[in-house]
Amino acid sequence: MDMLAMSIASMVAILLLAVGVANLLWSLGIMWPIRDPELLARSVSGAVPARMPSRYVSLGMAILALIGCVVALSVADPASGGAWLTALALVAGFAGLARGVLGYTAWWQARTPGEPFRTLDRRNYSPLCLALGVGFLILVVMRLT
Repeated sequence: MDMLAMSIASMVAILLLAVGVANLLWSLGIMWPIRDPELLARSVSGAVPARMPSRYVSLGMAILALIGCVVALSVADPASGGAWLTALALVAGFAGLARGVLGYTAWWQARTPGEPFRTLDRRNYSPLCLALGVGFLILVVMRLT
């Protein structure tokens, strides 16, 4: 197995694991990493008035993040999964890029005007999504070459 591919996959998986753990905690009603429920809601939701995602949405996001971890680590091994795994990683890559780019559009900024989400999205969330998308696409290219 290529060490560079495994390193990239590990970084992608660690980032997704952090996102997944946060969403899992929120689905259980645990306020983390910010204990103030109002500030946490304003930080993760650009809606006005701010509200936390439902427990089911948070649980769904946690499950998707866990699936993303498995896909990233699996796609780093060219002998695993076959074409469907490559296709899934490609979809994950484009989804990450799409969400990352979306964060910089006027439409998204008008739809999510709440602070501090707006600033956090521009500085953290959108770049994170872009990095995840690029990571998945690099893994796909490395797998195909």
